[in-house]
Amino acid sequence: MSFRTSLSGMNAANADLGVTANNIANVNTTGFKQSRAEFGDVFAVSTYGLSQNAIGAGVRLLNVAQQFAQGSVEFTDRNLDLAISGQGFFTLSDNGATTYTRAGNFQADKDGYVVTPTGQRLQAFPPNAQGGFDAARMGDLRLSTDDSAPRTTDLVTVGTNLPANADAPSVAPFDPTDANTFNEARSLTVYDSLGVAHIQTLYYVKTDTANEWQIYTTIDDQQVGGATTLSYSDSGALVEPADGRIVLPAYTPTNGAGALNLTLDVGASTQFGEKFALNELRQNGYGAGRLISIDVGQDGVVFARYTNGAANPIGQVAMTTFANPQGLQQLGDNMWAETSESGIARRGAAGTSDIGLIQSGALEASNVDLTEQLVNMITAQRNFQANAQMVSTQDQITQTVINIR
Repeated sequence: MSFRTSLSGMNAANADLGVTANNIANVNTTGFKQSRAEFGDVFAVSTYGLSQNAIGAGVRLLNVAQQFAQGSVEFTDRNLDLAISGQGFFTLSDNGATTYTRAGNFQADKDGYVVTPTGQRLQAFPPNAQGGFDAARMGDLRLSTDDSAPRTTDLVTVGTNLPANADAPSVAPFDPTDANTFNEARSLTVYDSLGVAHIQTLYYVKTDTANEWQIYTTIDDQQVGGATTLSYSDSGALVEPADGRIVLPAYTPTNGAGALNLTLDVGASTQFGEKFALNELRQNGYGAGRLISIDVGQDGVVFARYTNGAANPIGQVAMTTFANPQGLQQLGDNMWAETSESGIARRGAAGTSDIGLIQSGALEASNVDLTEQLVNMITAQRNFQANAQMVSTQDQITQTVINIR
């Protein structure tokens, strides 16, 4: 019996060494979670239980428990490297089978899908029509390399301060080619439905009436509509138009694009002081653009950014948590699978519920503490040697008994 007890101790120490060796071997494996050997003592229980002087029968390995403590976050400055700060797993599709990982060293394959180094596809929630994401559906995250379609300008926002002491121009009527017929002019670029740029110019003309101005518009040097009156109160606030908006007549470019239906928002216009000031001048259109980068936010939203300034959401990385992560089945290649012991997968977005945040341009390192593992190695080695010594001692005792004459 003593031989078996010592043998169980040697087997336990050997298992402990094996677990420690695996931890040390994966000290540089991205997203690796160390394991811990857990043991229990053995008693030979009879029908009537144990007597007070019963001796144990050794030890056995109860469990190799995964330790899901946070690994350190190491920055790589590569946009598709993703690290999780907190709980949760990236959700993957392995030819239709759902798997999970903490290793965020993703890359794009030849078809534009975001995949792991072994080819599993990262899952994401697709965008919906309301500007959010459909958390009820998942799909493969795919990076589109198509150009960004242009957007037609339909709103121009102008914030100006007109000089309260300005005089009416000395020459009338208004002529955009004659600077003597207007007080100030400012230009901006607007875009048609084909993404072609056009120059819109706004001309400000002071009238003979106090606190009153007129504004004219040209596009590509062609006048669009007539004058629109801007009236101000004696405190310099805009009074007319009351809603601060001017709807211009449609302008049809000659390049085959659709008509430009522009609205000027001059609600922030004022009449103060002695100098003209342009505080704001912007429009909401843009031309076609080429993909320049892929950005991932802390909430897992993946944006495609283009040369035209557009940022289109492609999807939101699907994250998964479990009530008991230690119950997950290890599959190798930094992946786990759901089991009955882990509990049902709970999906959501990063930063919601108990799910951690995503750090783009970084990777979560292995959570193995090398110093701790080396101490464990020495301890397991000593345990093995001690149990081996027990076998040697018992052998000597047995040999002594056999040699009794």
